[in-house]
Amino acid sequence: MPYDSIVCVKQVPDTANVTADAMKEDGTVNRAALPAIFNPEDLNALETALEIQEEHGGTVTALSMGPPKAAEVLRECLYRGADRAILVTDRRAAASDTLATSYILTQAIETVGRYDFVFCGRQAIDGDTAQVGPQCAEKLGVAQVTYLEQVVSLAEKTVRIRRNIGHGWEIVEAELPLLVTGLETANKPR
Repeated sequence: MPYDSIVCVKQVPDTANVTADAMKEDGTVNRAALPAIFNPEDLNALETALEIQEEHGGTVTALSMGPPKAAEVLRECLYRGADRAILVTDRRAAASDTLATSYILTQAIETVGRYDFVFCGRQAIDGDTAQVGPQCAEKLGVAQVTYLEQVVSLAEKTVRIRRNIGHGWEIVEAELPLLVTGLETANKPR
């Protein structure tokens, strides 16, 4: 059975290369002073979707909200194997908090239409809140599984996922459609 996945990805400032110029006087990040990169855990989310597609068929749609420059990470999604890429960009969305971001992404996901999975990285390195994925699940009215380490099995409309719970792991079973947030330890992106 083929599965359709939507993967939310984000272009973020490379926080590993922070310099004195990285902060503005008002305490906000000077994004122009830092190189932009693909959010690391979003790469793992993309890889999970691509692995499901390779094994079961279906489609992978990459979705990003950001400035026009965010098209760079979407091109990288296509290069890695995504079928299509969608950029939602509007100056009015600049500096959106997690609530606004999840609302905008949810509207875009609903516009895409049918999906079995929505994958997100656990969190973006520029905010570290881990709230956007769960907020999207709530707005979409679908179940969520956070902290994915491995898709254990997938059959018909049921998935079993191994998730990290801090000092161990658990296997959870969920019905599709489902939103999943993944960890950097879930796989090795291609």
